[in-house]
Amino acid sequence: MTHAAPPVDGPLASPARLKRVGLVAAMWIVSANIWTGGPLLALWVGSQTQGSGPPTMSSVAVVVVVMAAICFGLAALLARLGIAHEQLTGQVSTVRDHAPWLRSMRAERPSYDGVVPQISGLDRVLVGMVVLVAVLFEIWFFFFAGSPFAGSSPWRE
Repeated sequence: MTHAAPPVDGPLASPARLKRVGLVAAMWIVSANIWTGGPLLALWVGSQTQGSGPPTMSSVAVVVVVMAAICFGLAALLARLGIAHEQLTGQVSTVRDHAPWLRSMRAERPSYDGVVPQISGLDRVLVGMVVLVAVLFEIWFFFFAGSPFAGSSPWRE
């Protein structure tokens, strides 16, 4: 018995769905680059300003300024992607100018009849990224870091 493939023009191939998936993927990529790609790029730029010898304060300042600029730029891009995702999905923000983690638990109850608090796509991506980073850190810490007290490391022979 063979199963027929889903139709190409079905709900899986709708342009709005593809845009939503693309925006979520872009949010994942940008949020990952805030804590990986941005600092690495800043270190590379700082290394290009550093000559031979010990690090200079000017190259450290270049790293700090470039990292701040890159990370703030990526955060602004992430905010714009979140707004675009909310507009595409028709999601309406239930709280204005308050980050979800700063609300009291009392604020989780609907303040108006018929208003249901919602978590935005950007919030889901950011929480997922934090969980992923925490799991990766625990894997590194418990399996690869070694003990600093024993003087052993999995990378030393």
